[in-house]
Amino acid sequence: MVIRKRTIMILGMLFGFSLLPLIALFHPGLPITHDGQDHVARIANFFLSLSEGNIVPRWAGNLNWGYGHPILMFLYPLPSYIASFFKFIGFSFVDSTKMVFGTTFIASVLAMYLWANAVWGKKVGFIAALLYGFAPYRFVDLYVRGAIGEHVAFIFPPLIMYCIYKMAKNRQYWYFVGLSLAVAFLILSHNAISIMFLPIFGAYILYLYFTEAQKNKTFLIVSFLSIVFGFFLSAFFWVPAFFEGKYTLRDIVTKGSMIDRFVPWSWFFLSPWNYGQGNEFTKSIGLVQWFGIACAVFSLIVTKAKKIRAEIIGLLVLFVTSLFFMTSQSSFIWKNVSLLQKFQFPWRILTVTVFSSSVLAALGYVRCTRLHSFGNLVFLKKHIDVVILVFFILALTYGMWQPKGYLVKPESYYSGVYFGTTDTGESSPIWSVRFMEHTYANPLEVIDGSVQVKEVTRSSTRHEYTVSSDGSARLVENTLFFPGWKIMVDDVQAGLQFQDPAFRGLMTFRVTEGNHKISVLFGETKLRLISDIISGVSWLVILIIGVWRSVVWIQRKRILYR
Repeated sequence: MVIRKRTIMILGMLFGFSLLPLIALFHPGLPITHDGQDHVARIANFFLSLSEGNIVPRWAGNLNWGYGHPILMFLYPLPSYIASFFKFIGFSFVDSTKMVFGTTFIASVLAMYLWANAVWGKKVGFIAALLYGFAPYRFVDLYVRGAIGEHVAFIFPPLIMYCIYKMAKNRQYWYFVGLSLAVAFLILSHNAISIMFLPIFGAYILYLYFTEAQKNKTFLIVSFLSIVFGFFLSAFFWVPAFFEGKYTLRDIVTKGSMIDRFVPWSWFFLSPWNYGQGNEFTKSIGLVQWFGIACAVFSLIVTKAKKIRAEIIGLLVLFVTSLFFMTSQSSFIWKNVSLLQKFQFPWRILTVTVFSSSVLAALGYVRCTRLHSFGNLVFLKKHIDVVILVFFILALTYGMWQPKGYLVKPESYYSGVYFGTTDTGESSPIWSVRFMEHTYANPLEVIDGSVQVKEVTRSSTRHEYTVSSDGSARLVENTLFFPGWKIMVDDVQAGLQFQDPAFRGLMTFRVTEGNHKISVLFGETKLRLISDIISGVSWLVILIIGVWRSVVWIQRKRILYR
C-alpha cells in the first residue's frame, strides 16, 4: 500500500508539472506556429473523410484550392485519429488539435517515467520524465514548429523500451501486444522518427538478451516478431506511403534539403530561444541536461558496477552519435545514405538526443548524489536536491511555455476550401504543378463541345453528375489525379487522361452525344487493398487472442477465489 501511495503521488506530481507549460493552450485561438494552421486544415479534411465512412482517409478533398490532395496517404494519421475523436465528442477543430498537443505531452512524460522507473527506480524515473518533457526541443515542437506528428511520437520510444524490458523479465502475452501496439502507433505518429529509433530498439533487445533475459532465445525471437507485428498493424499506412511515394514530388522537393540545415556544435550548448525557422530556432540540449550528463561521465569514471557502466556508456554513445549526425561533419553520410535524406532536416534527430540525454542525465544525478528512494515526500529536507533540480528544470524553460501569438479563425476556414496543400508540395502528384494557384469555376467543366452539367452529389471520394451533350465533347474534372481515381460514364470506366499540358494533373475525359451519368470515384489500389487486409487481419488476431486471454484470466480468478 505504501508503494502504491508513493507511485500515485509521483504520477500526480508529474501530471501537475506537465500541466504548467500547457496553460497557454487554454487561450482562445490557435497558437501561431510554423505548421499549426496547416495541421488543423489537414485534420478537418481527415475528419470529413472519416465521417463519410472512410475508415482510412487517404484523400483530402478540400485542400490545394479545392483540387484535392493525397497528403493524407503520406503523413502520420494517428494525431488525426485522436483529434477526430475530440471533434466527435464536441470540440472544435482548433480545440481538438490543442487537445492532441496537450494530452500527448502529458502522456509522453508519464511514459518515460514508466520505463525509467521500471529499470532504475523511482528517482531516476521522476527526473528522467521531467527532463524528457521539459527539454527545450519539446517546446520548439509545441510552440514554434507546431509539429504535431513528432510531438505525439515522443510517447512511444520509452513505452516500447518498457515493453521490451518487461518481456525480458517476464515474457507475458500482454507485453507482446503492448510492444506491437507501441511500434504500430510510433509508425502512425511519424514515419521518420520510427526509422530513427528502430536501430535503438534492436540494440536494446540485444543488450537485454545478454543481461536480463540471460541469453534466452525465446525472448530474442518474440521481441523481434512483436516489432514485425507492429509493422503489420500499421501496414495500411506505411506500405502505400513508402511504395506510392514515387508518384509524388517527394524526392524532387526534398532532395538536398539537409545540406544547409546542419547544426553548429556550439548551438547544442547554448542557442537563443526564438520563433524563427529551421535554421534559427534553438537546438540547445538544456543546461540541466548538460550538467546531468557531466555527472554521468563522472559516475562512469568512479563507479565499478559493470551493469551501470554499460548502461551509461550505451546512452553516451547514443547521445554523442545523435549530435554528430546533426553536424556538418556527417554530411558525407547524409549524401551517400538515401534513407537519411527522408528525414529532411538533420536537427530532427534532436528527438533521439532528447530521449538519450533525459535518461543519461537522470542516471548521472542519481549516481552522483546517491539518491536511492523517495521515502516520505512530506519531508522535503530529505530531498532538497531534487526540489532544487525541479526548480531549475522549470525556471530555465519557463520562457518557452507560450507561442508568439494566436490565430482566431472560424471553423469554415479549416473545413472549407483551403488555399494550400499543408506541406511544402512534396506530396503533390509528380505529373501536376506543386501548388494550385486559384479555385475553379465549376467542379466539372467543358473543354470543348456543348454540354449541360448538373452536380448530383459530392463527397471527398465520390463526385456524381448528370450531363447532357449535343455531340462528342471533352470535359475536365477539377480534381488532381492520383492512382485510385477513376471516372465512370454510365457505369462504364472512361479513358481518363491526366497529363494534358493545359490541365496538368487534372482528369480529362470524353462523352458521346446524349444524357449520361458521370461518377468520379476514389478507391483503393491493389497495393492499398493488400496493406489494408494485412492490417485488418493483424488487428483481428490481437482482438481475438486478447479476448481469449481475458476469458482465461477471469476463469482462473474465479477458481482461485472459490
